[in-house]
Amino acid sequence: MKLLHLDSSILGENSVSRQVSAAAVARLRETDPSLEISYRDLAAEPLSHLTLAGSGDTALDEFLASDVVVIGAPMYNFTIPSQLKAWIDRILVAGKTFAYGADGPQGLAGGKRVIIIVSRGGFYGAGSPAAAFEHLETYLRTVFGFIGIVPEVIVAEGIQVGPEQRSAAVDGALASVSALAA
Repeated sequence: MKLLHLDSSILGENSVSRQVSAAAVARLRETDPSLEISYRDLAAEPLSHLTLAGSGDTALDEFLASDVVVIGAPMYNFTIPSQLKAWIDRILVAGKTFAYGADGPQGLAGGKRVIIIVSRGGFYGAGSPAAAFEHLETYLRTVFGFIGIVPEVIVAEGIQVGPEQRSAAVDGALASVSALAA
């Protein structure tokens, strides 16, 4: 089995999404020691924005070759970091990960497992007063659904509310990670 681990936070060691995504990868490695892991840091080595000419990078090949994808996705300005958007633009490719047919779009990447680690500074979950501002998790669920994947999502939110809430959010996300099965 091959696992692709992506991080997109610019916060380095202070990043909750990086901390929890690393824990998710470690948990999956525990359950399958033979797991082949590749890593892409989209903040340290960002992909260029998509152009008509393309860039010849290997993002699509890495994605297609992976059985499991773990994505660290912090909320920036109500949505995903632009670095992650540039990667998504590389993997949503007609004829490779989706196709249009008489019945509309069809996902072609349905055999993959995608685990998304979401971190949010405030409270944007369903039922919160700011839920309408949440465009990260909903966007990623839409993107992966479009290509035939129902992602697993682990959320740490309210991490900027205060130290106690940050600790509780991280602990909750790590508890969800510890329950991940192979």
